[in-house]
Amino acid sequence: MGSLKIENVKKSFGKVDVLKGIDLEVQDGEFVVFVGPSGCGKSTLLRVIAGLEDATSGKVLIDGVNVVNTPPAKRGIAMVFQTYALYPHLTVRDNMGLGLKQAGTPTAEIDKRIGIASAMLSLEPYLQRRPAELSGGQRQRVAIGRAVVREPKLFLFDEPLSNLDAALRVNTRLEIAQLHRRLKATMIYVTHDQVEAMTLADKIVVLNAGRIEQVGAPMELYNSPANEFVAGFIGSPKMNFVDGARLGDGGAKTVGVRPEHLSVSASSGEWRGTVVHAEHLGADTNLYLDCEKAGLITVRIFGVYNAEPGATIYATPQPGKIFRFDAEGRAIR
Repeated sequence: MGSLKIENVKKSFGKVDVLKGIDLEVQDGEFVVFVGPSGCGKSTLLRVIAGLEDATSGKVLIDGVNVVNTPPAKRGIAMVFQTYALYPHLTVRDNMGLGLKQAGTPTAEIDKRIGIASAMLSLEPYLQRRPAELSGGQRQRVAIGRAVVREPKLFLFDEPLSNLDAALRVNTRLEIAQLHRRLKATMIYVTHDQVEAMTLADKIVVLNAGRIEQVGAPMELYNSPANEFVAGFIGSPKMNFVDGARLGDGGAKTVGVRPEHLSVSASSGEWRGTVVHAEHLGADTNLYLDCEKAGLITVRIFGVYNAEPGATIYATPQPGKIFRFDAEGRAIR
């Protein structure tokens, strides 16, 4: 079992309130991703769950037991950090098994768990190597393996892929997703990368300035954002926002439309614009248009679309794909 319940957790550093009353439930076996901009409190919340930071107030319940006064080693959690934190003088096998050895686990049990974890993470050929003989991706897999052998109630990941290059990030992200399916374990994962959040999570928790803005499945947040902040944070390129009065929409302070929900034409459309720049990405083309009605907007076109700077292009929002927000930034349903 590995359920988690957070009740009105607050965390302050001096006069600075970092967490401003967090309430959250994570079910056994869920993969939950905390996402948000730098300084939103996501890593602090993870560290409070782990016991590496003390909550100023509130409760952290793991399998129904309040652990706010329980030391990290006794909470039944295992944490994977952004930095690998491997012992350079130890082999991969010894790095993975060190925590179990210190806890007095029998050697036969340690060997069994290392064997299972190394097979899951394709580390068997590297068990006798030291960290200096491994790539960055292999070192991160060792750090994950060290967590797996502990058989924790909760796996906590603090931006584990941010030190890897783009190709390794994709590969390691896939390995973490496969690991979750195999273990059926409860995992909580912190990232600033909304692509990681969308591709890994069963449930995303969007944080902003120490508060939860919205909790939901990835496509729920994409299709039905609760407010302007979530709408702008989820999706890449980010949503276009236009003053409602500029478009003649008196009921909405702001109108939003995603770049992929705009159709383009060289001859006619709702928003007449001038091409400012075109990004040719191969599978996609991003056009930046300076429109008379909507201002500077981004249009995402699937495939290759040739448009020179200065050319006139018309953009039209697709029916049913427009988001409307009130003066407080809340979605108008």
